[in-house]
Amino acid sequence: MKYLIVGLGNIGPEYADTRHNIGFMILDKLAKEENCQFFNMRLAYYTDFKFKSRVVHLIKPTTYMNLSGNALRYWMQELKVPIENVLVLVDDLALPLGTLRLKPKGSAAGHNGLKHIEATLGNTDYARLRFGIGDNFPKGKQVNYVLNAFDKDELPELPALIDRSIEMIKSFVTVGTELTMTRYNK
Repeated sequence: MKYLIVGLGNIGPEYADTRHNIGFMILDKLAKEENCQFFNMRLAYYTDFKFKSRVVHLIKPTTYMNLSGNALRYWMQELKVPIENVLVLVDDLALPLGTLRLKPKGSAAGHNGLKHIEATLGNTDYARLRFGIGDNFPKGKQVNYVLNAFDKDELPELPALIDRSIEMIKSFVTVGTELTMTRYNK
């Protein structure tokens, strides 16, 4: 069984620890735990590892957020991974920090990365792990908010949330979307 885990984010040091890059941050920690390293390949940083007799492929698109669908489509086809074995990790303004929510499908909810994936794949039938980043910004300042680093008072929460996200990814790979939702969505 093959799985494709897609962490959304933007490449470049100026985006490294921003809210919008939480997908990259989660995959970086997971790769480190599994002793594998990313390689810059076609449209993405790529690595893989074996977990409970499954092959888990990780990508961090190098296309920038607004063209994430190009990398996802290419790697799905290249690796022959069916849509039901794809999980997209994404930041979510509608959820407070500390909320992690796995969904089997759904709308882009205004997220440009998800909008492009939906347009590229022609559907919304892929699982996504929504990582709540909160919406603590003045009207009209959404872009600044997502492209800025987490606040000092938010930083202590991040390691546990990233670890829980990794638990959810491993659960998705072993028991699927429904059981993972039952176990982790609160």
